[in-house]
Amino acid sequence: MLSFEISSIGTVRNERTDIQHTDNWGAVRSTITVDARFGDSCLQGLEGFSHVEVLFVFDQFPADGDFREPRPYRGRPDLPPVGIFAGRGPRRPNRIGVTCCAIESVRGRELTVVGLDAVTGTPVIDLKPAIVEFLPADVRQPEWVSELMSEYFQP
Repeated sequence: MLSFEISSIGTVRNERTDIQHTDNWGAVRSTITVDARFGDSCLQGLEGFSHVEVLFVFDQFPADGDFREPRPYRGRPDLPPVGIFAGRGPRRPNRIGVTCCAIESVRGRELTVVGLDAVTGTPVIDLKPAIVEFLPADVRQPEWVSELMSEYFQP
């Protein structure tokens, strides 16, 4: 098995501290402060984009190493069991999360975004501008996912 060492590039700060609160991320305003080692111009040019993909680590969730058996989505018995790679939650082999967020402002090493579903103190491992040509044109998903996620990004 190949392994990698990844260092955080910054940290999330916002009003969300409860790792169990899983909905209503749409109005959450987060500031990502990028480490000084990248210099004060590390975000230069990002202000020209409307969205950024934020890659982060679910470091505040307990590790769970048994990923062999499908489990009900979000632990809800009313939802179908899914394999570990058919969900986006924190229970993951490498505990990496990714969310495409609206950019509110860019100031020096501070990036303020809206809709990031990460609690305060979360380490950020990368930032990538959202580029239309990298986005899929047609996305499909099961209807139960649409119903479940209907309030996820609501304010």
